Amino acid sequence: MKKSIHPNYQEVVFWDTSSDFKFLSRSTNVPKEKTTWTDGKEYPVIKVEVSSASHPYFTGKKMFVDTAGRVEKFQKKYGKK
Repeated sequence: MKKSIHPNYQEVVFWDTSSDFKFLSRSTNVPKEKTTWTDGKEYPVIKVEVSSASHPYFTGKKMFVDTAGRVEKFQKKYGKK
């Protein structure tokens, strides 16, 4: 493999903002925010709106996911002119 062409694969915390659920995994994404994990170390944070803790398929119940503004933003960008 060639050196210096591959992205940095690092540990990050994924934070489900709708259910306040966090889990530690790895990603090549480099977010600017950081948080302290249960082991006392600081990790970058990637905020997501849906995870297994909030998705209706995994929870078995309906849950309202706030998507305010997305439809309006889409229509403004791609709507009829």
